[in-house]
Amino acid sequence: MTEKAKQRELLWGLLGDLPARDRPIAYRTEDVSVRDGYHLEKLTLDLNGQEPVPAYFVKPLGAAGARPVVLYNHAHGGDYKLGKDELLQGRSLLSEPPYAKLLTSLGYAALCIDTWAFGERGGRRESEIFKHMLWNGQVMWGMMVYDNIRAIDYLATRPDADIQRLGTLGLSMGSTMAWWTAALDERVKVCVDLCCLTDYQALIDIGNLDGHGIYYYVPGLLKHFTAAGINALIAPRAHLGIAGLYDRLTPPAGLDAIDAALTEAYRAEGAEDAWRLSRYHTGHQETAAMRAEITAFLQQWL
Repeated sequence: MTEKAKQRELLWGLLGDLPARDRPIAYRTEDVSVRDGYHLEKLTLDLNGQEPVPAYFVKPLGAAGARPVVLYNHAHGGDYKLGKDELLQGRSLLSEPPYAKLLTSLGYAALCIDTWAFGERGGRRESEIFKHMLWNGQVMWGMMVYDNIRAIDYLATRPDADIQRLGTLGLSMGSTMAWWTAALDERVKVCVDLCCLTDYQALIDIGNLDGHGIYYYVPGLLKHFTAAGINALIAPRAHLGIAGLYDRLTPPAGLDAIDAALTEAYRAEGAEDAWRLSRYHTGHQETAAMRAEITAFLQQWL
């Protein structure tokens, strides 16, 4: 077993009692339509055996064969109703157009699921879910990541999704989900994280642990990993980090530490050009310039 494989195994082990990875994935197509120039499927996936997972799958109209595909991760922002609809509608912190429109216009397909407590999986508070899972030996973030990786398993069954050209991206909570998913699953070839490449110690140092919801916290994590250590598991695959200089979720000192560590990790694997951290004079939001850089990165690497 390689050192990276050992690290992934250790990281998985911190995520609580997870369902089996070899469970067959059942799904149901609820609706098929055309929206804003792309093909839209509304799905219900059985990813975890505990509760159904509503999802959207989009692809370009008239697309033939397998398309490069992006696993899109929605944000938190306290908006528990929005969930996966962010893919179709966008949100106030994101630039225009919504990512479903952008990605399909570039020739990509995309999948977005409602994560625990969000969208059609609402009805229980985040804190209630966290506490219930804790009693049962589960970790909420672990179950969220598990669903995301099982969503990749679902994509692998679709003939119209090219799993060899798989990317993942998201803003805020979706950013954290992007880099955790890419770190744990080597099928992800391109990772784009937007406004949440958080160094844990730097967040402690500025006294902003409450900047993240309770879902974010994994027991024992800091005994074994830094944020840079998790992100180093993505190397040598393509990874773009985007941050705002005035964002309290990504303290500048923490960005410096992560950038230095990942620059070295990618250099050691002869892939210096596959890692980039770009900082903008803004806060916790995506600007038009950020969107342009993300688009160019996807076109280069995906």
